[in-house]
Amino acid sequence: MKTKTVMITLCGRPNVGKSTLLNHLVGEKVAIVSNKPQTTRNRICGIRTQGDTQLVFIDTPGFHKPRTKLGDYMVDVVRESVADVDLILLLVEPIPNVGPQEEKLLEYIKASGAPAILVINKIDTVEDKSQLLSVIGAYSQRFDFAAVLPISAKSHDGIGTLLEECAKYASESPFYFPEDSTSDQPERQVIAEIIREKLLWCLDKEIPHGVAVEITKFSERDNGIIDVDAVIYCEKASHKGIIIGKQGQMLKKISTMARADCEKFMGAKVYLQTWIKIKENWRDSDFLIRNFGYQ
Repeated sequence: MKTKTVMITLCGRPNVGKSTLLNHLVGEKVAIVSNKPQTTRNRICGIRTQGDTQLVFIDTPGFHKPRTKLGDYMVDVVRESVADVDLILLLVEPIPNVGPQEEKLLEYIKASGAPAILVINKIDTVEDKSQLLSVIGAYSQRFDFAAVLPISAKSHDGIGTLLEECAKYASESPFYFPEDSTSDQPERQVIAEIIREKLLWCLDKEIPHGVAVEITKFSERDNGIIDVDAVIYCEKASHKGIIIGKQGQMLKKISTMARADCEKFMGAKVYLQTWIKIKENWRDSDFLIRNFGYQ
């Protein structure tokens, strides 16, 4: 059987819905999601194989003005991910003006020379769908998009059409990944991200952005139980107290939620132990950024 592949980058501003869309495109959860900006820090591959065609989606961090070295790294990830792919999906909200983040992304897209599809997300929030015409008009003046697709990642509206459109750009090539693959992430990384997702959901304001998770033990017993030790790093002693919570209740809640998702992902019983350590200003340390897997 002759096979085809296509590499597709998803880009957009923070909180536009890229990770939610990636999970729907792949058909299962491969990227963490939260209601906070800058949830995604790394480049994540989601893979969907349909018959003779393999679609490889690259989820990128939300494009923003960086304030730390970690932020610089995330912006570099976006720029590099747009540079060498077959197709780019620019995800935007249904707002009829092009913001500074989108302007910069359009610069990257133009420089790449790759075709791009404008994906207008969150159309479930627009009552009068004729308003989308002004959104399309604003972006069409800036770039000649190969297609424009209104969708709702949240309600799954338009996902099938988007998949069909993406498949048009596949070219003859061996599959990059085994047919049953859905992500390129190692199990340790997925588990670390699951824990970080629960921190994002349970904690407020700046604290979640200052946390990193390191898996220090990952082993399987003879009876199939998986032992995981995780260290949660935060930037301040006051943050450590908040993460632990009164009588350890917050950390217990985060760990319980994370363990349930880890067991779902691994298909096995997981014994999860978590510790918290302080690393002041780690987001501005090149060494620690690399140490936590952002490289």
